[in-house]
Amino acid sequence: MDQIRTRRRRRTNAKPSKSRNPNYSQLKHPFTPQKAFSDDEINNIHNTALRVLEELGVKVLLPEAREIFAKAGAKIVDDMVFIGRDIVIGALKTAPKNIHLRCANPLKELDYVEGAMIFGPGSGCPNVTDMKRGRRPGGLESHIETIKLSQHYDVIHMIGQSAEPQDVPIQFRHYDMVRAQLEFADKHMHFFARGRGQVMEGFEMVQLGLNLSDDDFQNDPWMTTIINTNSPRLLDNPMAQGIIDYARHGQLTIITPFCLAGAMAPITVAGALTLQHAESLMGITLAQITKAGAPVSYGGFSSNVDMKSGAPAFGTPEQFKMQLGGGQLARLIDLPWRSASGSASNTADMQAANENNTALWGCLMANATFTLHSAGWLEGGLSFGYEKFINDVEVLQTMAELCQKPLGNDAEIGFDALADVEPGGHFFATQHTMDRYETAFYQPIVADLRNFGAWEEAGAKTSAERATGIWQGILADFQPPANSGEIVERLMPYIEAGKKRGGSFPLE
Repeated sequence: MDQIRTRRRRRTNAKPSKSRNPNYSQLKHPFTPQKAFSDDEINNIHNTALRVLEELGVKVLLPEAREIFAKAGAKIVDDMVFIGRDIVIGALKTAPKNIHLRCANPLKELDYVEGAMIFGPGSGCPNVTDMKRGRRPGGLESHIETIKLSQHYDVIHMIGQSAEPQDVPIQFRHYDMVRAQLEFADKHMHFFARGRGQVMEGFEMVQLGLNLSDDDFQNDPWMTTIINTNSPRLLDNPMAQGIIDYARHGQLTIITPFCLAGAMAPITVAGALTLQHAESLMGITLAQITKAGAPVSYGGFSSNVDMKSGAPAFGTPEQFKMQLGGGQLARLIDLPWRSASGSASNTADMQAANENNTALWGCLMANATFTLHSAGWLEGGLSFGYEKFINDVEVLQTMAELCQKPLGNDAEIGFDALADVEPGGHFFATQHTMDRYETAFYQPIVADLRNFGAWEEAGAKTSAERATGIWQGILADFQPPANSGEIVERLMPYIEAGKKRGGSFPLE
């Protein structure tokens, strides 16, 4: 016994061997995907979705898109398109299963493939909010700030258009949005599909800024766009044109119906998923008949509405079930897929956390390849919250830690440590602990693990108040990527010439 005590005292002075340096840039799902439906039920949803496309059709507003469908054999009646299942099945055969996403920093490139776990920030928000400046319309300053926040954390894998810069005229906005991504980040880029003029100029800016040839740009996607159908069964002009233009130029389209059960979709989980599946298959088909092999992703962002107010609801049990079913449908057609988190709460409170975290777990259990709106998304997408972003990143990093499988070998079990400690003792001073204590556990970025007295003495701050200081520090200390100056120098003559011409208005 005296020898054990001596060993324990001696080991108290042991030096840690290394510090913890986690890497969350390339993640794989740690768990087997879960199911909401039986295999027979999923096949029934899939076959009914094909029947929707064949018998009910989809309203396609863009004549160019209708012509492409017609050449592939679809039946066209005015602006309605009826797509035979043979056309859809043929399109699924040419859709790629593994898409390599390029970016300015080769170390941050991604394989968009089943089993990958990719996170993107809240996107498309017209407003921003934080505890220092309050809620306000998004501007170019906040647009740049949200890019910097996304660039800072490696668990955020893509740059999103988190804050819409409404202080920039719409015909010039795409210039500043693309320039900001290239200047302040080096991750894979997201770009809106708002008509051929803006899309083509966005493509040209990326080629010019990153000094890419046409082949370099088109061989793998450097830009991703989200294509939202107008449920039920309507594909508008900019979305149809976006599918066509991105497909022709080898960039990624993620076809994502936004089906809210009880409003734009049947009120049941199965009915909403059937509509989601039909519309996503329609968009995937348009991409493939435009250019076989074009990078395209299945997408689903379905939830329900509050039947009292009609407002969208997120983080609900119904959304969770739709996420599980969406994953089953994506695996049935053998394609990687996108889901989403987010919150309907109007502020960064417990409701916001519960809704976002429930939806994140839905994405995890459904094995979503890409989870959009994973951090910062408030008010159903009407606002991006800075404090919420920081607290959401904490959850994402916790999930990223789950990707590291624990080991059960002798060294990890630590029988010697078990033998060293007397009944009722502690393991703080064992060699097993001393060798590992700096690397054993996740270190929170915003959570406060001190007891009440220490927390109160430090100012009794909430997690939102602590998050304020964190995002302020990130922005104050931010350093752009090393080559951003060269990129901007190449871009500015192009941008200035475009603005002098009058820019490019979005397609209606």
